[in-house]
Order: sequence, then C-alpha cells, then structure tokens
Amino acid sequence: MSIRHVLVVDDEPDICELLEITLARMGLEATTANHLQAAHDLLAQQSFDLCLTDMRLPDGDGLDLVRHIQAERPDLPVAVITAHGSVDTAVQALKLGAFDFVSKPVDLKQLRELIDAALRLEPSATGAEEHPEAAPLDANDGSPLLGRSEPMQRLRATIHKLARSQAPVFISGESGSGKELVAREIHRLGPRAKRPFVPVNCGAIPGELMESEFFGHRKGAFTGATQDHTGLFQSADGGTLFLDEVADLPLPMQVKLLRAIQERAIKPVGGTREIPVDVRILSATHHDLEKAVREGRFRQDLYYRLNVIELKVPPLRSRRDDIEHLATRILRRISEQWQTGDLELAPGALAALQGHGFPGNVRELENILERAATLCEGPLINADNIDLPASGLSTDPVMYSAPDSPPEPDHSPRNEADRALDDQLAAQERQAIATALQQTGGNRTAAARLLGLSFRQLRYRLKKLGID
Repeated sequence: MSIRHVLVVDDEPDICELLEITLARMGLEATTANHLQAAHDLLAQQSFDLCLTDMRLPDGDGLDLVRHIQAERPDLPVAVITAHGSVDTAVQALKLGAFDFVSKPVDLKQLRELIDAALRLEPSATGAEEHPEAAPLDANDGSPLLGRSEPMQRLRATIHKLARSQAPVFISGESGSGKELVAREIHRLGPRAKRPFVPVNCGAIPGELMESEFFGHRKGAFTGATQDHTGLFQSADGGTLFLDEVADLPLPMQVKLLRAIQERAIKPVGGTREIPVDVRILSATHHDLEKAVREGRFRQDLYYRLNVIELKVPPLRSRRDDIEHLATRILRRISEQWQTGDLELAPGALAALQGHGFPGNVRELENILERAATLCEGPLINADNIDLPASGLSTDPVMYSAPDSPPEPDHSPRNEADRALDDQLAAQERQAIATALQQTGGNRTAAARLLGLSFRQLRYRLKKLGID
C-alpha cells in the first residue's frame, strides 16, 4: 500500500515541524509550503491525499486555498488551522467546503483524529454534485431514501457531498419527510460510518434531566445519581450526534450546548474537569428556526453554529412521480412483515394517492397503505381501500405547507371523554384478541377466523395495539 501524502501550508517553522513529526509517526509523508503561491505550485505538480493549511499566510489566507482546492481539486480534503477562539473563521472555512478545522495551540490527539477521518474518505462520485442526474439511485447504492424524481436525485447528490465534510448540517423539512433518514445517510456515507450514530429527540427529554442526558453525570451529583452516567455526547464520541427537534431545547440548555460545540468538550454534572469529545453535529426540526430566533426562543449564536450548512428535504407533494415507487417498496415491506402474499395497487388506487396532498409526507403514505392492506380482500388494493382525509385531496401544493408549530392539545371535557372512550375500546379489543389467541393456542389464522377478521386485518390490529 502506497504511503499517503499530506501537504502542510504554514509560515511558522515550529508548527511545520510539529505537523511533520506527527505525520511521520502516523506513517504519512509530509511536504511543506510556507506561502500561498508555493502551495498552488505544489498542487499543480503532484497529488496529495490531504491538505492542512494555516489561516494566515504571508501572501493570502487559508480561505483562498480552500476556494482554490474546491474549484480545482474537489476530491482533496482540506483542513484549516485557526487561532484559538476564531470559531467564526473556522465556520466560514467549513461553509466554503473545508473538511474540518483544528485550533491553536494544536491538540495532537484531536489532530490525529482529524487526519484519520480525512484519510478514510472515499473518492466522491464524479460529477454527482454538479449533475444530479448522475447521482446514484437507491436501487444500487443501498440508500433508504427512495425515489427517482429530480428533487430526490438532487438531495442524494448533496448528501454525498456533505458526507465528505465534518461541518454541522441543519436538516429542515416537514414532519414525516425523512429528516432522520437524511441524517443517517450523511453518517453512513462519511468517514464516521463505523462509529456510533446517536439520535436524540430534544423535545422528549424532561428539562431537569437534560444536562445529565447530554453530558452525563458523576455518582452523587444529585439525589438518585447512584452511579456514573455516560451522556449522549460521550456515547457519540468519534461518530455523529443527531439532534432532532432541536427547536424544543430550553434556552438554558442552548447555552451549554453552544459551549460544548465550540470547545469540543463537555463537563459531566458533578464533574471537575472537561472531557474532550469528537462528535459531528447534525440537527433537524420541522419548526421555522429563523422565526424562533426572531422571537427570542432560540439563540442566534447557536443557530449559526448548527446551521453552517442547511439541507432542505423536499415534501412528498413536490415529488409525486416517486409515489408509485415508494408505494411499491412500502407494500413489499408490509407483505414481508405480515407474511402475506404480494400486494399491488390498482390504477385507481395509485391515482388517488397521486392526487393527495400528503401533509404527513412519507409517514402518512405508510399509514395509508397499512390501513389499505388490511381492508383489501386479495392481493390488489383498489381505490375504495384507500382511506384519504377529504381535506388532503388536492394538487395545489401551497395548501399543504407545514404549520409553524403543532396544534395545541384540546383538553376540553368532550375531547377528554372521547379519549377515555377510545382507551376503553382499545382495552376491550386487546382483551378479545388475547382471548382468541389463548383459545387457539396462539394460532393467528384460527384466531382471526374466530374473531371474524381476515388474517391480514388481525396482523394489523396486533401491530397497532402493540400485542406481541
């Protein structure tokens, strides 16, 4: 295997010597340049596997070199070395396409981790970013992001590009559009793929436990802390931390999260020292985060750290050509999970789906098809098996923009009574199914017959009611 070659661009002899020694101990060859023009000449003369550049050079700055490499050698990862505390400059470099950054004084452990990650990058798909029609399709690259429409091809091409960086990415999109799938793809296609991917729903963590969940705690830090607890940041060390519904973070936690991102270190609750962590941050929400910033509900400085690059996930109504392909794959999964024969859509059923607005996006499509699979008598799903909300039938995309915030729950006496009745009916249904299964010795086919249901309908009820 040939020795990997790194270009070091810095006008400080001490830094160059430190980097050369570090690279040599890693079995890498280093070539140094002490100004911008020398770096350009070397890049024109030979190939490199990685470029490390200082931000301040006698005849320019590192941002100029990042721009040049992005234009002329986009497959070459470039990392920048910034002055301590110059986070804004580092963020600017990431926006221009830098792989990552390291601050002075250089932490050698962090530097080695950066170099290892950069050298694990695979060559990008030629022309995929500039020509989305050349991007890999889900049929041959293992992507769970299904669809062959132009918006999906463009999305996959952008994901391939973002996977080659360590920049924080903010994933925006409506509920049910697949934001977590996008985050998992960025992780899967990047150099951290073999390290942990840790998703967290920020809105699901109680406020009093949030700091402990994110940063961990030491034994005895508070009542009930009977042992040390590893937080989400440490669990994701070396990998990716996905902050879903990040807009739901309370303001005090936003301050602590900002510090952890900027310092690349966390302090467990009850701890006495900070612990370095190597984590790539991806975040998402269906809320309008800019509006939350304007209203003072989300810190502007944290917004800029998370939203170095924004990736918008298209809603299903903007890629109706994908509905047939998506429906085919979803029905195949349903038939495999429910152990039924193959299912397919009649033309009328497909037309009904393609005319629907899908305010719930792909998640809504999955739910509609699951219900349809229980209602149809044979392998063919007809239009009358497709249960669509009347308000969702439209081809006008502007009618289905996501709300800025979810509707407030209705706690009226009538609503509470309806919910109690639903719970009671579900309990009765669960008991009836359990009794039928007990009487038939667990034979689901016989239990379905006893209940007057088809086998497929029984499987649907078992799943919905959480009966194993």
